[in-house]
Amino acid sequence: MTSFPHDTAGEPDPLRALDLERLRRRTSMKWRTYPEDVLPLWVAEMDVPLAPPVVRAVTDALALGDTGYPAGTAYAEALAAFAAHRWHWDGIAPDHTAIVPDVMLGVVEMIKLVTDAGDPVIVNPPVYPPFFLFITHMDRRVVEAPLGADLRLDLAALEDAFREATARGGRAAYLLCSPHNPTGTVHTAAELTAVAELAERHGVRVVADEIHAPLTAPGTPFVPYLSLPAAARGLSLMSASKGWNLPGLKAALALAGPGAAADLARMPEEVGHGASHVAIIAHTAALRAATGWLDALRTGIRDNRLLLADLLAEHLPAVRVHPGEATYLAWLDCRALGLGDDPAQVFLDRGRVALSAGLPFGTGGAGHARLNLATSPEILTEAVHRMAAALK
Repeated sequence: MTSFPHDTAGEPDPLRALDLERLRRRTSMKWRTYPEDVLPLWVAEMDVPLAPPVVRAVTDALALGDTGYPAGTAYAEALAAFAAHRWHWDGIAPDHTAIVPDVMLGVVEMIKLVTDAGDPVIVNPPVYPPFFLFITHMDRRVVEAPLGADLRLDLAALEDAFREATARGGRAAYLLCSPHNPTGTVHTAAELTAVAELAERHGVRVVADEIHAPLTAPGTPFVPYLSLPAAARGLSLMSASKGWNLPGLKAALALAGPGAAADLARMPEEVGHGASHVAIIAHTAALRAATGWLDALRTGIRDNRLLLADLLAEHLPAVRVHPGEATYLAWLDCRALGLGDDPAQVFLDRGRVALSAGLPFGTGGAGHARLNLATSPEILTEAVHRMAAALK
């Protein structure tokens, strides 16, 4: 499977469009959690203006007063066209999808469909912290299958976890993060096929969080889990949220493989009421008309990833950074600095740079921090300078 050709179509890098003064006028979590002297490179919001087609679609809707309840399959049709064009996957049938408020709430509903209270859900730490929170909140128990030393899926550990999870004879689910947050690892077709075969062998249902799918590095193909023949009983969640910086406009799509269509059909109709009609308009416009903007962003993220590696080599050579292939996140191994389990707290207190602490990501998170690359090169450079100064 190959990726859709990378084409910025003359689009400027959106990461270079906004200066710090303008960004500080924002009122979202990223910019209001910490005092103004802190550079926020933590939560997954991007320092970009919205793609013009998204702005036009939303403002046109507001001008028309089109702010009612959502209807139709336009979002699913747009995702199906995007998937066919970009990933050469034509397996999305809009009539067999469901709108959900956002990816994590969709994950909750999917897991409820295929497990019962008290059942195990397998995850691959270090992984997105809300996985742990949502799983336990819905009265399921977490079973860990940590990533390997190379920060890729450890199939032996995964099989052990599947065996443990199903030993009591109940139902079990595997919450797959693809691409992986925080490492930026893009799972290969061979890896995902092995996952699907293991899941079938042990009777584990796979729920794939694919929210970062549009954000692979230029030239790196993404493999949708449900595109694999072995994944017929899989479930997936996708959204334009991360790719186009739309987390405040909540909407996502739940997808099912052919063998899971009956499960998806059991999702309560009221789940879809939590999505915003205006958000669906925005996400649809992003998928249909803002792919050039997305590719310019992907190039900017790649450039920032290279810049970060250079900056760390010069100013913080003891910090190891995983060369992620997707997302706009960087996973920093700070253990050689001797800052203890939570280096992010040291960088905040001494350097006034906010990173995401590694500990909430589970096993493998101690001594690590997650850095958000989706900012300007100038802000990224200043952040690393501050982090280095914090150690003097």
